[in-house]
Amino acid sequence: MTPAIEVRAVEKHFGNVSIIQDLNLSIAQGERHAIIGPNGAGKSTTFNLISGYLSPSSGEIRLNGDVISGLRPFEINRRGLSRSFQVTNVFARMTVWENVRCAVLWATGHRYAFWKNVDDLPEVRRRTAEILEDIHLSHRRDVPAGLLTYAEQRELEIGITIAGGANVIMLDEPTAGMSHAETERAVALIRRLTEGRTLVIVEHDMSVVFGLADRISVLVYGHIIASGTPEEIRANPKVKEAYLGEEAH
Repeated sequence: MTPAIEVRAVEKHFGNVSIIQDLNLSIAQGERHAIIGPNGAGKSTTFNLISGYLSPSSGEIRLNGDVISGLRPFEINRRGLSRSFQVTNVFARMTVWENVRCAVLWATGHRYAFWKNVDDLPEVRRRTAEILEDIHLSHRRDVPAGLLTYAEQRELEIGITIAGGANVIMLDEPTAGMSHAETERAVALIRRLTEGRTLVIVEHDMSVVFGLADRISVLVYGHIIASGTPEEIRANPKVKEAYLGEEAH
């Protein structure tokens, strides 16, 4: 089966500084894949390369078999990849309902037209209501997104990310800053909403990584030193030395 994401010999340089070096990565369709590594390893750069916010200096990136290196982010999104960011990225002055509806409008094929009333689109209302129910924010639908708690804003962002109907979802540190209880709730939500989709996640919380991922890739100094199942990564001496340390136990 064609991989959902394939990164082939990708490098990224900023001037004379090499951030990503000979990066090779293959993520299967329907797989939950975590990318871990110490601060400065190049995880966010890798995310930005795959999602089009950066172009590789060399190498090739494919999405569902098609070359996407060099495409702009919205072009990659239209091909079926959606991502979140480390910093919560919602429309603070718009309501929860309006935030999700914006994503649903594009996914259902509606474009801007001043003569149309979005409230007269039953399929948009239905899908928006379904997503709000999925992310447990129906009771907050009329609240401006900027007034939500931090955990609720992250849940809303996940809802926006999946609203477009993408089959590849990339989440950048989705549980950062959450309490233990909030993290458990977020992981359950991510597991449920990405069922049947490909998930790529960057996360520092090892309990989240080992509890959620089917496979894990370890990035150190812009190079993947190991990829495998959670059990294989736990037992890998290179990983223990470079990153996990005592957490491997």
